[in-house]
Amino acid sequence: MHPKELITKYLQFFEKKGHTIIPSASLIPLNDASVLFNTAGMQPLAPYFLGEKHPEGPQLVNIQKCLRTVDFENIGDNTHNTFFFMLGNWSLGAYFKKDSIAMSFEFLTSKKWLNLPLDKLAFTVYKGDAKIEADEAAARYWESHGVSRKRIAFVGKDNFWSAGETGPCGPSTEIFYWSGKGDAPAEFDAEDETWVEIWNNVFMAYNKDSDGNLSNLPAKNVDTGMGFERTFTTIMGKESAYETALFIPVIEKIEKLSHKKYEESKKEMRIMADHIRAAVFVLGDANYVVPS
Repeated sequence: MHPKELITKYLQFFEKKGHTIIPSASLIPLNDASVLFNTAGMQPLAPYFLGEKHPEGPQLVNIQKCLRTVDFENIGDNTHNTFFFMLGNWSLGAYFKKDSIAMSFEFLTSKKWLNLPLDKLAFTVYKGDAKIEADEAAARYWESHGVSRKRIAFVGKDNFWSAGETGPCGPSTEIFYWSGKGDAPAEFDAEDETWVEIWNNVFMAYNKDSDGNLSNLPAKNVDTGMGFERTFTTIMGKESAYETALFIPVIEKIEKLSHKKYEESKKEMRIMADHIRAAVFVLGDANYVVPS
């Protein structure tokens, strides 16, 4: 598969499901001083989760450019990138958990779309806390599609997502793919990093204030984010995105200039390729950053 094919499939699938394709927002956030870069697909859409009407309607899909500095210490491993594309679809009150889970399951497993084997997939749902009950509904919806209860783990704070200290938030269900050799274990261990997270469906029903109090949003919304690089790596059966068409040309150029082989300096070359890619997209952005 060519990388562009995954993007095309994603947009086509959700367009068929009634979503309007919207362009990626700038990598540099506008009217948001809380972050240096857009870190998630929902970030530019925050006002619409709070009740403002989106001009393109209540069902949206796009490929958002994102950059996260919090993962700097992980750059060079198999799953993290500084710059990445987030494949996202959103419901602004149009549908909620049941339909979101059904669409994600169809896109991942249908022969017409990604055709990933169900026996290599696992899922987490929110185990609840003093304020919000465990998300048994999400677990039941996965089970209704043939998912074994052994492949569903109830997890704590990692499955309650918000873009920042305040604002729209809610419990999530995360989708994992078995990246190891051989058959995946029958029972899902959420601590086993051989399971790679590829998609996160956030059920944004709450607004968090500066004191940590939760209030209901005007509508129950859905915010999903699929990591493009991780998912493409999964489909291609590679160890990391650096062994795919996304990075191979850059790695080969680094090899040529350094007179070293990738296998001999794997982590160093991965870091260099990652930072080069991130710098290119930052400097090439419409609201570009000028080096000081």
